[in-house]
Amino acid sequence: MKFVEAILLALQSLWANKMRSILTLLGVVISVAAVILVVTLTNGAKEFVTTKINTYGANVVTISKMPETFLSLEEYLKFQKRRDVTFDDYRAVVADCKLCLSVGAQRGQTGKVVYGRNSSTTTQIRGWTWTMPALNNLNIELGRGYTEMEDEHGAHVAVVGADIVNNLLGPGDPLGKEIRVDGTPYRVIGVGEAQGKMLGQSLDDWVAIPLTAFLAEYGAHDSLSIYANAGGGGAVTEAMADELRVIMRIRRHLKPGQEDTFNIDSSDTFQNFLGRILNNFGAVVAAIASISLLVGGIVIMNIMLVSVTERTREIGVRKALGARRKDILLQFLIESATIAAVGGVIGIVLGISGAKIITLIISFPSHPTLWSILVALIVASGVGLFFGVYPASRAASLDPIVALRAEM
Repeated sequence: MKFVEAILLALQSLWANKMRSILTLLGVVISVAAVILVVTLTNGAKEFVTTKINTYGANVVTISKMPETFLSLEEYLKFQKRRDVTFDDYRAVVADCKLCLSVGAQRGQTGKVVYGRNSSTTTQIRGWTWTMPALNNLNIELGRGYTEMEDEHGAHVAVVGADIVNNLLGPGDPLGKEIRVDGTPYRVIGVGEAQGKMLGQSLDDWVAIPLTAFLAEYGAHDSLSIYANAGGGGAVTEAMADELRVIMRIRRHLKPGQEDTFNIDSSDTFQNFLGRILNNFGAVVAAIASISLLVGGIVIMNIMLVSVTERTREIGVRKALGARRKDILLQFLIESATIAAVGGVIGIVLGISGAKIITLIISFPSHPTLWSILVALIVASGVGLFFGVYPASRAASLDPIVALRAEM
C-alpha cells in the first residue's frame, strides 16, 4: 500500500467513527495543547522581561531596601526590618561613585489626579529625579522632562503618561495645563511615550513629579530606589555594582563579613529569577503532558487493536492477494501515527488559540514559536508510532487462511 493511501485510510477511519475518534485523540490533544500553551506564554513572558519589565538598560544597577523578588513571608519580614534607602544615600552615590555616568532615584505611590471635572484615583504618582526618564528608557513624546534646576528646587511641574492625556486632559495641547495631584497643583510640561498594558493593567496611568517635590508633599518616611548607569559592558557594570556596595556599606557602618542591609540588582537579576520560575513551571507542565501523552498512546493502542479485530478479513484478503508482512505492518503504523498527528494538529491549534485568548483578556504576552510546533507534531506522531507497533505487529502476523475464515 502506498504511503498516501495509508494516510487517507486512517483519516477515513477517523471520520467514520467520530465519537471513538474524539475519545482516541483526547489524550494527545490535551497534552499537546498544554505544552503549546505553556511554551507560547513562556516565550511571551521572556519577551516581556526584555521589553517591559527590563525598562532600564542592561548597564543600569538599582539599590533598594528590598529585592524585587522573594519567595517566602519570612524573607519579606526580614527585608522589611532593614533601614530605608534615603535621599542622603542618593546624594552620597552621586558624590562618591566614580564609575557612574548617571544616577537617579525614585519613589512612588498611588494617588488622585484631577483636571477640571475629570479625575482618577488609581494613578501612580512617581517622584523622579531629573535623570530618571533616560535611566528608564522613557521617551518624552511631547514637550520635555524637567531640568536639574527644577528638580533641585522642587518645582511644581509634571510629566504624565498617555492615559492622563486621553482620560483627563482631553482634546487640545496638554502642555501647560494644570493638574492637581492629591490636591497640589502641577503644570504639565511633557508627555511620555505610550507603553501599553500588562496583565490587563495600563502602564500609562502615571504622573511623574520632581523627587524633591514628592518628598515635600508625601514625606521622607519611606524607602527610595536608586538607579545608576555605568554606560559600559558587563565588566564595567559589575565593577560599578561593587563600588556601589562599598559606598552603601560604609554609610551603614557594616563590618567585614556582615550581611548587606540593602539590595543591589541588575537586569540580569530579574531575567534569571523569572527564567528559573518559568523553567520550573514548564517542567511541571511537561511532566503532566507526558502522562497525558502516555494515556493517549495507550488509548490509541487499544483502538488500533480493535481496528485489527474489525478488519481481520480485510487483512486476510490483502495477504491472499500478495501483500507482504511489512506492507501490513507499515499500513497500521502509518494509521496510528496519522491518528496521533491529527490529535497533535488539533492540540497545536487549541494551544495557540488559548494563549491568544489569554492575551486578549489580560494582556499577557504570548509568542508561538515554530520549533515548539514542530516538536509537538514530531512527539505526537512518535507516540502514535510507538504505541502502534504492537497492534501493527499483531495484524501483520495474522494467518491469511484464519483471517479469511473470520466472521464479519
